[in-house]
Amino acid sequence: MTSPAAQTVSEGAGDGVPHGRLPRTLLTALAPLTWGTTYIVTTELLPPGHPLFAGFLRALPCGLIALAIARTLPRGAWWWKAAVLGVLNLGLFSALLFTAAERLPGGVAATLAAAQPLIVAVLAVALLHESLSAWRLAWGVTGVVGVGLVVIGPNAGLDAVGIAAGLGSAATLALGMTLTKRWGRPAGASVTAFAGWQLTAGGLFLAPLTLLLEGSPPAIDLTAAVGYLWLSLVGGLIAYVLWVRGVTSLPVASVAVLVLLSPLVAAVLGAVVLGQTLGPVQLVGFGLSLAAIVAGQLPSPAPRSPDSAATPTPKETPR
Repeated sequence: MTSPAAQTVSEGAGDGVPHGRLPRTLLTALAPLTWGTTYIVTTELLPPGHPLFAGFLRALPCGLIALAIARTLPRGAWWWKAAVLGVLNLGLFSALLFTAAERLPGGVAATLAAAQPLIVAVLAVALLHESLSAWRLAWGVTGVVGVGLVVIGPNAGLDAVGIAAGLGSAATLALGMTLTKRWGRPAGASVTAFAGWQLTAGGLFLAPLTLLLEGSPPAIDLTAAVGYLWLSLVGGLIAYVLWVRGVTSLPVASVAVLVLLSPLVAAVLGAVVLGQTLGPVQLVGFGLSLAAIVAGQLPSPAPRSPDSAATPTPKETPR
C-alpha cells in the first residue's frame, strides 16, 4: 500500500506540480473565467442602477436550486458556519464589490480586487498556521501590478469610499476562502449542498439590502432575462460549485491567485466585443498576470540547507 507521503512525491515527480491537481485546477479556473463575463453582461444586457439586484439573483435562486438537487441541510454548528461563509463569500462581498464598481473606474476596482491573493497569503499564517511565503507574496504583488497595467486607464479617478469598499471586498472574499479551507466540507455534504448553503445564505443577506437601497426590482425584458439567467445559472450555480470544490480540495493560495483571470477575461471581452484597445502596456500586464497565475500553482522553492551547501561532494576513493 502506498503511503500518503510516497503518493505525494510520485504525483509531483517530474515538474514539481502534482499531476492529480491539474484537472481540478483547470475546472476551478472556469469559475473566475466565467466571472470575467460579469462586467460586459451587466453593462450590455442588464438594466442600469440595480447591481445589488443582480447579485441577489446570482445567489438566492441558484442556491435554492442547489438545495433542491442535494436535499441536504446543515447540521449543528454548520448552520452558523454556512451563514458566515455565505455572507463573506457572496453577500457582503457582492455589496462591497458593487459599491466599489459604482464609485471607481472599473480598472481601479479590478486592481483592488486583485489584492486578494496577498491577503490570503497573510490570513493563511494566522488561520491555517502556514509559514509566510516570500514566493507567494512576490507573485501576489506581480499579479496586482499586471492587472493594474491591463485595466487601469490614464484618467483613472480615486474615491476614498470606493477604495475602502474595493479593498474590503478583497479582504472579505479572502477571509471567506481561508475559513472555508480551515473548516473544510462537513462529512455527508456534497459539494453541491455545501455551495447551496452558502449561495442561499448570501442571497438572504442581500435581499433586505437590495430592497432598502434599490427599491423595487427593475422591469425585465428578454435581453435582461438572458443576462440574469447567465449570471445566475452559469456565473452562480455552476461556477460557484466548481469554485467551492477547488477551495476545499486545492491549496488555498493556489486557488486565490486564479481570481486574476477575471479582469483579464473582462479586458479581452472589452477588446473583442466593445472594440476597446489593448496596447503594449496592457500586453505586458497580461504577461505578468499570467506568470503570477502559473507561479501560484507551483510549490514555493525549498530553502537551501546551509549544511548541504557547505558539505563538499564526496570523491571516489582511488583504487
